[in-house]
Amino acid sequence: MATDIDLRQIRRELHQIPELGFREFKTQAYLLEKIEAMKTDRVSIKRWRTGILVKVDGLSPKQTIGFRSDMDGLPITESTNFDFKSKHAGRMHACGHDFHMTIALGVMQHIIDNPLQDDAVFIYQPAEEGPGGALPMLQSDEFQEWKPDVIFALHIAPELPVGTVSSREGLLFANTSELFIDFTGLGGHAAYPHLSRDMTVAASNFVIQMQQIISRGLNPLESAVITVGKMESGFVQNAIAATARLEGTIRTMNPETIGTIKEKLERLMKGFEISHECKIIVDYGANYYQVYNQDKYVALFERTMHEQGITYMEANAAMTGEDFGDMLKEIPGFMFWLGVDSPYGLHNAMLNPNEEALEVGIRSVTSMFKSLTN
Repeated sequence: MATDIDLRQIRRELHQIPELGFREFKTQAYLLEKIEAMKTDRVSIKRWRTGILVKVDGLSPKQTIGFRSDMDGLPITESTNFDFKSKHAGRMHACGHDFHMTIALGVMQHIIDNPLQDDAVFIYQPAEEGPGGALPMLQSDEFQEWKPDVIFALHIAPELPVGTVSSREGLLFANTSELFIDFTGLGGHAAYPHLSRDMTVAASNFVIQMQQIISRGLNPLESAVITVGKMESGFVQNAIAATARLEGTIRTMNPETIGTIKEKLERLMKGFEISHECKIIVDYGANYYQVYNQDKYVALFERTMHEQGITYMEANAAMTGEDFGDMLKEIPGFMFWLGVDSPYGLHNAMLNPNEEALEVGIRSVTSMFKSLTN
């Protein structure tokens, strides 16, 4: 599917300017420049914080169809040798959002040049990686004025070959909550542990104990995960740590289970405060609602992909988190995986998506717009 824009160049230029959530200033300016160059009298543009909404008027609209693309990068130092590698130290588009934005631009141009009957809204959403831009954007006046009747989105899948897409009816991604736990005790000399309250010991035991919330506190048929990815305590080898910090995530297949886990965590904390004579504070950070696909849209997507000669595969539900779930909670729609055949996975400093997938993504999304219109 030909377009008048150089997709690979755009993707590579976006790849060089990754920015963290709600700081996507260069990214917003770059996208606005490209969108303004496509703009006709049928195209309207709104800004929301560092995000953008673009409405393309249909010829005889009966509904509004939305497509969402996320914008932000990750706090990862890129390890590739690309001549277009990130110019922002410690920042990388390691989750493929540069691909997502490029595909949205390509689809937008196609729809501007080949009008649909219905209105189309393109949603460039900041802060998907954190702290979560979907919910506040959804609640904004700008979004509500152009609120879609149906919405969909994609995410690159490094493990799938180019020319393949994948989705499933029902649950695709899990409910997630960040987890930050701070321990405060009493530091002291390593030779006098009885005069101190060791937070390295307290936090280490807590990591082990909270795994029993999953193994012994939940119905075995309810899938859930508590992972601690980072632990910090102490400053020197011969001193007892007065503080410790755990950073992790909670993930569940059932939205109610997150509440159950948090309740049990807080009970465990109270016990540890007594037994370890310390103070414990928890912060749950960003919470993402599950991505739950509506059956009829996934079925329509599968039929459309077969008609386009694009390979469709049934996806497995995953413990991955995605704030697009907040939009799907209020607006019917679905999300799908786009194969990009990278030897390195998401959030990897060596992620290398095959750029041939850009055309497949544009064809997938454009054809789905047409199917939803019909």
